[in-house]
Amino acid sequence: QVRLLESGGGLVQAGGSLRLSCAASGTIFSSNVMVGWYRQAPGKQRELVASITSGGIRSMADSVKGRFTISRDNAKNMLYLQMNNLKPEDTAIYYCNTKTSIPRIDYWGQGTQVTVSS
Repeated sequence: QVRLLESGGGLVQAGGSLRLSCAASGTIFSSNVMVGWYRQAPGKQRELVASITSGGIRSMADSVKGRFTISRDNAKNMLYLQMNNLKPEDTAIYYCNTKTSIPRIDYWGQGTQVTVSS
């Protein structure tokens, strides 16, 4: 059974930093097609924030480029999202996601709330 468990969310003032972590069990991040972070703000659709492919190619949403960094620790089977210079518009629930190759399945964590006050 695949489980993803996020941690590290919280309340922070604008300009502050948070580091999100995602621990995986039942799957190996480095073997999957992609691992990444999504977020969903109230009344908005879930959007991709950052991702890493199995080949190590990183992709970042334009809105977070230069402020967020995604990383993967293969030895620990962990995924991280370092978020710096946070803005109120970054407020959302952040979800860890991984996509397996065969079969092609999306797995999601339960989400962690990030709230940025102005």
